[in-house]
This record gives sequence, structure tokens and C-alpha cells, in this order.
Amino acid sequence: MRWLVGWSSTAAGALGGTVGSVGSVGSVGSVGSVGFDGQEVYGGQVGHDGETLHPVGSQLLWGDPDPLWAVGDWRPDEVRVVRADAQTRIAVLGICGASDEQLRVGLLAARGGALRHLTAWPGSYTAIVQVGRRITVCGDLAGARPVFHVPWAGGTAYATAALPLADLIEANLDFGHLAALLAAPEVPAALHDSTPYDGVRRIPPGHALILRAGSREIAGYEPVASLAVAAPPADPDSAVDGVRDALVDAVRARLSAPRHVPDIDPGPVPGMGPAERRAARGMPVPGIGADLSGGPASGTLALLAAGLPGRPGTVLGHGTGAGERLLAVTFNDLAVGGREAELERAGTLAANPRLHHVVVTGGEESLPYADLDGPLTDEPGPSLVTAARHRARLAAGSADHFTGYGARQVLDAHPARLADLLMDRKRRHLVRPVAALTKADGSVLVPARVYGAARRLARTPYGAGVEGLAEQLRQRRFDEPGGAVGASLAALAWGGPGPAARWLTGEALAEVSVRLEGAGYRNGMGPGQRPGDHRARAALSRHAADLRVLEQAAEIRSQRLHAPFLDNQVVRACRALPETLRVRPGARAEILRTVLKVSGTVDLPAGWGAPSQASANAAARAGLRRSADPLLSLFDAPLLADAGLIEARVVRKALRAAASGEPLPLDGLADLVSLELWLRRLLSRRGTCWTGTPARARAVPAGIAPQRRAVSSGG
Repeated sequence: MRWLVGWSSTAAGALGGTVGSVGSVGSVGSVGSVGFDGQEVYGGQVGHDGETLHPVGSQLLWGDPDPLWAVGDWRPDEVRVVRADAQTRIAVLGICGASDEQLRVGLLAARGGALRHLTAWPGSYTAIVQVGRRITVCGDLAGARPVFHVPWAGGTAYATAALPLADLIEANLDFGHLAALLAAPEVPAALHDSTPYDGVRRIPPGHALILRAGSREIAGYEPVASLAVAAPPADPDSAVDGVRDALVDAVRARLSAPRHVPDIDPGPVPGMGPAERRAARGMPVPGIGADLSGGPASGTLALLAAGLPGRPGTVLGHGTGAGERLLAVTFNDLAVGGREAELERAGTLAANPRLHHVVVTGGEESLPYADLDGPLTDEPGPSLVTAARHRARLAAGSADHFTGYGARQVLDAHPARLADLLMDRKRRHLVRPVAALTKADGSVLVPARVYGAARRLARTPYGAGVEGLAEQLRQRRFDEPGGAVGASLAALAWGGPGPAARWLTGEALAEVSVRLEGAGYRNGMGPGQRPGDHRARAALSRHAADLRVLEQAAEIRSQRLHAPFLDNQVVRACRALPETLRVRPGARAEILRTVLKVSGTVDLPAGWGAPSQASANAAARAGLRRSADPLLSLFDAPLLADAGLIEARVVRKALRAAASGEPLPLDGLADLVSLELWLRRLLSRRGTCWTGTPARARAVPAGIAPQRRAVSSGG
């Protein structure tokens, strides 16, 4: 896990002579400023035992009165600091395609208050600018690299992880946020800026945290579209070209970064080859690789990375010595069928001589829920139940591994975008998506039902939509949509209940409804967006947050996962796509075909781009059947019941029903199980993220006090 942390204090003083002096780009000083007693002081904060307060395992980037640290196993090229003068400097952490001179020019522009250009370089990174006592921390557009903050010591502490800040203030759990995660995970009005830790706040995607001598301000750096004036019509060809250019730049930024070789293999093991030794010891293959699932997103990145100029494959002199080949990893689930067509397409793509294909097989031991042990992540997420499944695939991957996560969220059209088309008076563009739904359902009533639902949403104000969701939660109306048409009709709203909401207690649902109604009064006229755009952004933020959890839960030592579809520039380019293009069936596959033309790939296997979600649902149900007993034991005395969010008897009954094949929302059960696992890991942890804190302060020091008597008998 890697994160950065710092704070802005109210202490006065010039920055001259402080820590973090930088002689050149990338060379960071490690000497702290010295107080009057000869002791190193960072922001004037010293522990009760005379220890200097700083994060465990940290690397100091600059010092008081507003220090900044990088914590974790950062690579040398992932941390860059540029200094214009004694009071102006910028730190960029992550993969950033900007040159040293571009960083310097960006720093000088940021000194005048410009922010957006700091987020417009290729790659995935976090930029922190300090100009005198003003500190600016830029978050990303998707939410994969969030920024958190908390009031502390008369100022403000900030970090790219919530747990260190929770340790710093000994935060307790925010049960209202946990209830909202289960009841309405894709409704920003329910979650607002809260985190699982009480008092720790998150800045929204597309915003920056600005600190001035301890005071804080949150400012958006993206232009806001007006509902009164329609945006100029976008040219589809130009928009697709923009997506192609942004994706190529994102991949090239990774290829241009220095190659990294994992820890040297300590020696042979009888009966094991080099690849088997690496997998057994949890070491990735040197060089660059990619997923190759057979789907369009992973296939596009694999072929694009292998076809662009550079050395995408294994580092010469290590492994096979095939320096020009890219390692493509395909996961073959032997326990669940249904992916034969995808595997066949992956094999066809892997016939490309620029790829070295590896197939990783998994049996019942790699099903979801099979392995419930794992590390503590910063926040909970449904991917915790599938982390072991992903880890088995990633263990055969490279030190830098491309993944196609986020492509569906940034390219596909959310069903609520049909209402956006009606608002823009583009009714004729509803014909093709409605015809596809009619073909899937077979009913002649589908066009009227879909058009009516889209028309209602287009005429429903944001506040009324949020209040309607609150009323739906209070009355426990959780009708399960059937088929593609039912899911589309349910999505034609400003927000909907989460799949786990049906198993929450009445008190938890009432608390979430109160949060929703309060959000309606807070926002006044609404979010200033069309409903489809609003729902699409919320779904992207939810997916990016879960990917962040997956990266931490399935982390392989010395490996980096790259998700170019979540880069700022790629997200911007995808948002520029006209809605009339998005809603066409198969639009994502056609866009990615255009992207692949730049690498010379024009012949793709038949069926490339076909949707494939059935196999994931089948694997989840098979995992529930296989792990029914451990899951029932997990909910014998759950912490979620102590928190007053669920009744243990109700959840155990649902687990038995799902394992026997009843049509229950499996995503909701994954949310419940993952949150229970996360709570147990959090409360069983030892130690803290800081040294120098009184009594080694940490989050949730007193555990979970039962909010109401858990119903654990019976069932």
C-alpha cells in the first residue's frame, strides 16, 4: 500500500531553511528542520514521549511548517519533486508522462491559481503544489486516487488514504456511512463526503483540496455544463479520435517509464522452474504485461502496448530474454463454464507474435468466497470476496501489468442517458437502444415502457428524485428487476437502492433516508447535471473505489497494476463522446476497434466485444455453494449486527437461499460479506500508521459498541 500524507498547520514562519531541499528533479532531501532544542520538528508536532511525529516507513519530501511524506514502497521514478524557488515547489507521485520542464512550467502556472492543467498530463498520479503557505492537492476525475482530510491540531491533515488520518485522530466508525454503503452505494447524496471513519472527509472526484495556513477549501477544476444552454454538438469522429489519442498517450506513458526488475530470485528449488519459483514466492515476471481475458478492453490494451514503439516485453537478460514480447495472461476458470467463447477469442488474439501468452487455470480453490483471509485495506469494497481469485491471476503477471478496468464505465451509456436525449430533443436516437431491448425481451410493450420511464426521469427534479429514493427505503420497496429491460427501467431514476438494502434493519434504512433528505436540502437546485451524466459519474466513482480496494487486497510485491481507462485524460476524452454515439448497441467495441487501428490491428476474432456477465454470476453462485458453511459461521455473531445494520438471522437465511439457487441479488451478499470481513480485519489489527503519537493512537480504539441487541439465535 502506498500513500502520501501531510498537514497544513497554523504555525507562522518562512519556508527558508526548512526540510526537503531539492537539488534536482527526483533527488529529495531527507534532513529535517532543527528546533531550538536540537530536535527535529515537523510542523511543530512532537509526541508526549519526546518523539517526532511522523508516519511509519515514510520518506520525507519537504518539512515544516507544512510537511509532506511519501509512505510505502514507492519506486524512485514514481516520486518527483521540482522546486522553482524557496517557497514554490511541486511533488508528483505516480506515473506521470510530463517532462521535468513541463512540471516546472505547470508549477509556475499553478502559482497564479490555475489548477486544471495539473491534472492534464498523461498517466495516473497525484500532484501537490506548495506556494508559500498555500498547499493544493489535486484529486483525479474517476476517484481511483482520492484525497482525504481531517481537522487536526488547529490545522488540517490530508492524505491519499483514510486510515492514517483515522489513526491520527483516533476516529471511530461512521455507522451512517457504512449503512449508506449497503443501502445506496451509487448515490452520492447518501455518501456525500463521508468515509468509514467518523470525522475523516473525502474530496469529490474532479476537485482539489486547497489549504492556507490550516484553513481548507475544496474547489472543482472541471468546467460545469449549463442546463440552460445546450452544449455545442460534438463531432463523433473527432471525439473517437480524442479517445484514441488519450488512450495511446496513457499507454505510452507507462512504456516510457523505467523498467523495474523484482527482487532477485534467491536460487533454485528442486522440481521447480523459474516461473514456478516466482509464483510460489509471490514475485511477478520482470517487464510489462497485460490481461487478455478475451474481452475488448483488456485485448485493446494488450495489443496496443505490444504494438506501440518501445520495449513492452520482458527486460533483456531476464527470464526468456524475449525483449520485444508482451506477457499476456488469461485466466481459465475450470470450476465454472460459460467462457469458452471468450477463451477462444483470447487464444486467437494471443497468436500475435508480439505476445507471449500464459494461461492461468483455477479450480474450486479460486472461486469467490473460497479464501476469506487477506490484508486490511483502506476502505471496504465488494472485491474483497474475489481478491484471492484475482491474486492467482496477477501472480503470473509482470512487474507492470495493464488491466482493462473502467472501460465499461467510461465508454458505455448508462440507461439514464436516454432521459438526457429527451432533454436535448433527440428522440430519434432512442430507436436503436430501445430496439435492442425489445429484441432481448421479445415484448412489443418495451418501447412504450422505456420511453415513459425516460420521459418521467427527464421531468423529475433532482430533489424530488432523492426524496423518492428516501421514501422507497423507508417503505422497504425492493422489487428485483427482471432481465435487461427490468434493469434498464430500474436505472431510469436519479438513484436507486443498493442490492444489499433489502437485508438492512429498519433503523439503518431510516438513517440513510435522513441522509438523503438532508442532501436534498443541501444541494438546493441539484447537482447541475443531467440525470444520465450524473448516474454515469456515480457508477464510475463506485467502480474506481472498488478497484482501489482490489489493488490493496490482491497486491503482489513489486507489481504495479495499471488501469489507463481511469486516467484523467482518458476520462475527459470519453466524456466528450456524444450521447447519440454512446447509446448505440456495440458502441464500446466499435470505439476500441478504432483505437486499435493505430497499432496496425484490424483483423479481430468474430464476436469480439460481445457482453459477458453470465460467467461472473455463475462463479459467484458456485462460490456461495462451496463456502456456505464458512459464510454462515462468519455471520454467527457478526459485527454488522453489533453496529445495528443487520440481523444475523436474516442474513444467514439469505445465504442459505442463495446457495440453494434462489434468485437473490448476489452483489448484495458480496457487499455484506466484504464489509463484515473488513470490520473484522480492522478491529484485529495491531499497531498504527504513526510514531510519536500518544499511546500509539489508532482508529476505532474501543471497538464496536453494540448499537442494539443482535438477533443471532434461530435460523
